[in-house]
Amino acid sequence: MNSEKPSSKSAGAGLLVAVTASLCCITPVLALISGTSGIAAIFSWLEPFRPYLIGLTVMVLLFAWYQKLKQKKTEIDCECEDDERVPFMQSKFFLGLVTIFAAVMLAFPYYSDIFYPDINKESVFVNESSILEINLAIEGMTCTGCEEHINYEVNKLTGVMEIKSSFQDGQALIKYDASKTSIEDIVNTINDTGYTVKEEFKYSGGNKSTAN
Repeated sequence: MNSEKPSSKSAGAGLLVAVTASLCCITPVLALISGTSGIAAIFSWLEPFRPYLIGLTVMVLLFAWYQKLKQKKTEIDCECEDDERVPFMQSKFFLGLVTIFAAVMLAFPYYSDIFYPDINKESVFVNESSILEINLAIEGMTCTGCEEHINYEVNKLTGVMEIKSSFQDGQALIKYDASKTSIEDIVNTINDTGYTVKEEFKYSGGNKSTAN
């Protein structure tokens, strides 16, 4: 029926908005899979709009369900065709699938870290006097996926012993062997992902310095 079409259009719109709301967190994973690390932060500018996009997704899908259930009631009242004769993309089953997929997309930031493999490093002898820690202020992180992407790329550097990133604080604490890697290598690796190191603090006897 033509009157069924608005609900399918609303479902499509809801799905599109849900994907858009999650782009800032989906992109780092896509960057990992495709091997194009530099695009990881390309949609980080969407993060401030995420709450509004989530709200819009919910409203659009609720409206789609309202249309669908209202249409079903009308069919029952007038003994019209049942759902079995409705095209798949205009059915309640399809709308249900769209709703579930939209929910999965909106929740993506909370489980995106599962896509990042652990980097197992061999245990090697290190000179304790060469071990340093730095706390980097990083711009562009919006979720745990961003944290994991930075951790993954920096961990690949020889000499990096530990890294803990926090998108909430906008910082990364890195422990490394200064005889095997340098602050410059770490900063360049992070910047190459598309995120930006704004400020650098060097600890363990080092002097405070700034990297832009």
